Amino acid sequence: MRLERRGLGAPEAMVDEIRALVPQSPSVAAAVAEIIEAVVAEGDAALSRYTARFDVDPPPPARVAAEELAHALAVLDPAVRAGLEVAIANVAEVAWAAADEDREVTLAQGQTVLLREVPVARAAVYVPGGRAPYPSTVVMGAVTARAAGVADVVIATPPPIDLVTLAACELVGVSEVHRIGGAQAIAALAHGTESIAPVDVIVGPGNLYVQEAKRQLSGRVGIDGFAGPSDLVVLFDAADAGSIRLVAHDMLAQAEHGEASIVIAVAPDAALLDALERDLRALWQGESAPFVLLHAGSLEHGLDFANCFAPEHLELIGADAEALAPRVRAAGCVFVGWPGATAFGDYVAGSNHILPTGGSARFASGLGPRHFRRQMAELRIAHTALDALVRAGVPVARAEGFRAHAESMRARVPDFVENPS
Repeated sequence: MRLERRGLGAPEAMVDEIRALVPQSPSVAAAVAEIIEAVVAEGDAALSRYTARFDVDPPPPARVAAEELAHALAVLDPAVRAGLEVAIANVAEVAWAAADEDREVTLAQGQTVLLREVPVARAAVYVPGGRAPYPSTVVMGAVTARAAGVADVVIATPPPIDLVTLAACELVGVSEVHRIGGAQAIAALAHGTESIAPVDVIVGPGNLYVQEAKRQLSGRVGIDGFAGPSDLVVLFDAADAGSIRLVAHDMLAQAEHGEASIVIAVAPDAALLDALERDLRALWQGESAPFVLLHAGSLEHGLDFANCFAPEHLELIGADAEALAPRVRAAGCVFVGWPGATAFGDYVAGSNHILPTGGSARFASGLGPRHFRRQMAELRIAHTALDALVRAGVPVARAEGFRAHAESMRARVPDFVENPS
């Protein structure tokens, strides 16, 4: 078990030390650029070749037929279906609440600016394959896109696709499902091929190749961000054995994401960390992620560390720790109180599990409707506002050296007098 006990020193330095426990991944930029170039040049032929190379040989049909989706839902375990339906309803309700409405502003000179919230026409959710199916990612991405008003929601996931993932696609009602994975999937979604129309936004987690492809193609399409390994910080002061055991369960659950994940517990009392370490060692099932137990001088010190670390998930357990929730300024999602297991947020609680990682919660947010919408201003200038706006705008345009800009404004008021006496 990779477990370290440390005293919490300067938060900024401690963040760097702990993140260094997970080695930096090698650059795949050149390999991804080559894959993107091949997909752009060869289209479906390149997708077929890469699917055979990386996933399944011979490659299956890239487009999943409607009959396959219906069959997957028909044979889905009823308990799993019920759980997915709860997740769909809760994620949708939270996403709808976050979708902004149009707003109109009337300004002093008499003009109005209507701020319109407009969804993109077509969006894609990348759903990882590999070790396990991820129907929950279908829910988090597709339901949020639908709540934002996106008409065409596309799923891309590498073959073979598990039946529960296909069933989730059918439950959500996505427009298309494609059996393609990796950087080649991102390239196809961004540029389009003979059989895949390009999309406007691509969201979702994935391996390093997927994330690098999103990075390289950002600008051609919108993306949610660069998703790295998962992490969790638990700040707790609950001294009862039951709560400490729950902290251990939550840390072990997060460690299931793999050896690159980081799980951290922070407490102001060394005895609490002693009890937590005993529980971790008793419950450990071979998880390879690093576990770090930090002894903070106070909960305030622990909060400073959490805000510097900007974790993907932050749990606050114990009355005094929970009272700090309003002062958290950098976390992907905050779970307050012992009932709030991070795992609930991963599946059914309603918050989104596509969250900023690697400390990017300092400036980025979890997936929401805004990732699928853009704001567009609609300007209407009353003729009674023209005199004041020309008087304000013409000198600024001339100061910038744009004579034609100034004349474009001035021409609206032919009898305009610049310096009335």
